[in-house]
Amino acid sequence: MATIVPAPSSQSVAAALAATGVGTLTTPTYEWFTDDETLLSVPEFDDDAAIVVGSTATNDAHIELLQLQDAVREAGATDITTVIPYLGYARQDQAFKTGQPVSARAMAKAISTGTDRVIVVNPHEPDVTDFFTVPTEAVDAAAALADPLDDLSEPLFVAPDEGATALATTTRDAYGEGEVDYFEKERDYDTGAVEVTPSDATVEGRDVVLVDDIIATGGTMSGAINALHDHDVGRVYACCVHPVLAGAARTKLAAAGVEAVIGTDTIERAVSDVSVAPAIADVLR
Repeated sequence: MATIVPAPSSQSVAAALAATGVGTLTTPTYEWFTDDETLLSVPEFDDDAAIVVGSTATNDAHIELLQLQDAVREAGATDITTVIPYLGYARQDQAFKTGQPVSARAMAKAISTGTDRVIVVNPHEPDVTDFFTVPTEAVDAAAALADPLDDLSEPLFVAPDEGATALATTTRDAYGEGEVDYFEKERDYDTGAVEVTPSDATVEGRDVVLVDDIIATGGTMSGAINALHDHDVGRVYACCVHPVLAGAARTKLAAAGVEAVIGTDTIERAVSDVSVAPAIADVLR
């Protein structure tokens, strides 16, 4: 059985992963120096196999993950699996302008140097797994988003665009009933206004579950909630695997009339109602 080594960013998901029985927890130590450098150590680690768990939602979190990988290798680990519940920089998967970096590639290469295997939960761009230079697998944890949903009336699961329909379908299948649809945008070129509506399904009087991989600023999701309420829906739930919820995102959703926001523990937030640990454990076993 491997030893699970949690980064500061992923203590909850690491604990939940240990509860599945795939490994036992060790407790790293964290130190900060006067020049703002960090030092993460694993004084109690004594194993051949390590599962390092760390979301990389911040630049500091990237450094902490790299330090823990190196620390367990120094402590004798010969088999290191790195679990990244939330992969930062995944949306920078190409150079959008001349002279820009492909940041997702740079981060993936750095992480690959200290591990033998990588597991990533719902990367925003699935192809970023190709940037890693060690075996890498993407895990879909969207099914967990259905767990808190209960007694929905004629449920409709809606993705923000056609490309995200698979997430909505996974959540619907886990719930057990309902239709799946996605939003289409129609622009009035005279006024510049954009109307967002589900493409096919009737929404009046129905409970709607909006499903996306990330809620970042809340702009897209709050706009969708407003559009749904214009069509006299029932309750509207906002579900995401990665609850970034930057700035005033949570306020935007509340002002738009969301019934509840449901996220996972890939990023530890107040809305992290479910864990991705079971989905990760299925891959580790």
